[in-house]
Amino acid sequence: MVDEEEIIRVAKLMKIDLEDHSEHVGRVKKMLEYFDILDQIDLSSEEITSQEKSLAELRKDEFIPHDKKLIESLKNFREHYVRAPKMN
Repeated sequence: MVDEEEIIRVAKLMKIDLEDHSEHVGRVKKMLEYFDILDQIDLSSEEITSQEKSLAELRKDEFIPHDKKLIESLKNFREHYVRAPKMN
């Protein structure tokens, strides 16, 4: 399965600085176990349905100009960047 060395290697490739790698090993293992469960599901008997729409049903793609700069009205806008909330 996944070991701590593999987590460290992937974190380095993604340029993520992880202080405690052992904390993430369990999370990744749980995630991979869930994917294994999903891979075992037999979907051959399921009918795939799709909804087709004609071009006439789609909205017209048009440019609508705005009076003010929308990006500057964001509350976390600073200079040229928009700050995203901290992710845990």
